[in-house]
Amino acid sequence: MSENATLINLTRCLLESIVQGNWEAYVDLCDPTITCFEPEAAGNLVEGMDFHRFYFELDQAPGRKAQTTLCSPHVRLLGDTAIVSYIRLTQVTDSTGVHTKSAEETRVWHRGDGGWKHVHFHRSPLR
Repeated sequence: MSENATLINLTRCLLESIVQGNWEAYVDLCDPTITCFEPEAAGNLVEGMDFHRFYFELDQAPGRKAQTTLCSPHVRLLGDTAIVSYIRLTQVTDSTGVHTKSAEETRVWHRGDGGWKHVHFHRSPLR
């Protein structure tokens, strides 16, 4: 498997861990010092895993289903660092029907002794 394909696959696994609420898988893919800019952080740079754990610990509504699709992923390798950019479509079903959200996302991965770890991301909603 090419390095680009590996990084796209890791990104898909990361997003799947989020959709499934699989904290253990998320922790395995992320560096503990991860940083991010995302809408939930209200314009602040978030550092570490505690902020993210809160969302994983929320109870999921009964009957809720979700699916994530990566559109047009692009990988840029910079030595032991990689940037994966894409549009993320998230489809959710709940008691009111089906909803689709889209966001521009950039994920930064760093390769160390233990392989690739997710170290930073930026997510901006499109609607």
